[in-house]
Amino acid sequence: MSRPLTFQMMDTHAGGDVSRIVLGGIAPLPGDTVRDQMHYLRDDADGLRKLLLFEPYGIPEMSVDLVVPATDPEAAAGYIIMEVMGYPIYSGSNTICTATAVLEAGIVPKREGVQHFTLEAPAGRVKIEARVENGVVEAITCEGLPSYIDTHRASIQVPGIGEVTYSVAYSGGFYALVDATELGFSLVREEERALAECAHRIVEAIQAERGFSHYTLGDVGPLPFLHFMGPVEQVADGFYRSRSTTYVHPGVICRSTTGTGTSARLALMHHEGRIQPGDRLETVSLRETGFIGTFTDTRREGPHAVVENTITGKAYVLGHTEVVVNCDDPLVACDGLHHILTARQS
Repeated sequence: MSRPLTFQMMDTHAGGDVSRIVLGGIAPLPGDTVRDQMHYLRDDADGLRKLLLFEPYGIPEMSVDLVVPATDPEAAAGYIIMEVMGYPIYSGSNTICTATAVLEAGIVPKREGVQHFTLEAPAGRVKIEARVENGVVEAITCEGLPSYIDTHRASIQVPGIGEVTYSVAYSGGFYALVDATELGFSLVREEERALAECAHRIVEAIQAERGFSHYTLGDVGPLPFLHFMGPVEQVADGFYRSRSTTYVHPGVICRSTTGTGTSARLALMHHEGRIQPGDRLETVSLRETGFIGTFTDTRREGPHAVVENTITGKAYVLGHTEVVVNCDDPLVACDGLHHILTARQS
């Protein structure tokens, strides 16, 4: 029998999306940047992602964030995001959860009031504003990635659905944006399975027809995400609200509206002349949770109007866990895991 392996986690959620924050038990990863370390995990040590997102330890709707030492001297910590579809370079909900976890774990000392620090994502530096009241992290505001519209109101024939009008935004990944009402949805929880099935068909049709290229990153793979947009209502001067939901993988609808989905909505609203810098959009999920996106500025990058933005939300701590991995368990695959555990477990 082999000796069980262990590492330490903090389970959190933001808007309903569970992020499992790995805080200890993983050896230093090779790479000069957090982006390089992400590539190492993806190419040579994918066992951690698979272990924590699938049975018996997890489900595909979760995410995993591995906290690593920052390589950027201005950052307090680095983090690598792992999801069922792979390794995104950025995620709003995962950033909100990771920022909360580093405060709760003491990696960044928690102070009353508003404090600022920087994290290092695979996408680069992320500025964080945390609001702490009576020792509780009540809100995290993080930078969203610069977002822009690649395609506006194109149409495609989708098998089983018919003609679908969609736009495409980049906000950390390429998103198809579709009007939920045009497709017969009210964006309520009872529609979750139908939404996933509909989104999968649309995404497959778009992937089969065309690809997308970022203006600096180049080819970042086929379009993976779809965001259903409900009607936008103005609830105050410069403040808007819209029901929303995001598809990320076959059968998987995010429980939150997602930070990158919210950033994509801001880019589309700016493209259509519906918001201006300083305006805010609250996206509301099937579970009645929400994130607030703020449109902070815009600039030109070649043909694109790029939207600078922030995302605000709250994460909750669900538990502190020492995960025990028994490689003799027939349900557990330890391949791609042994060599990244700390030396004392080798």
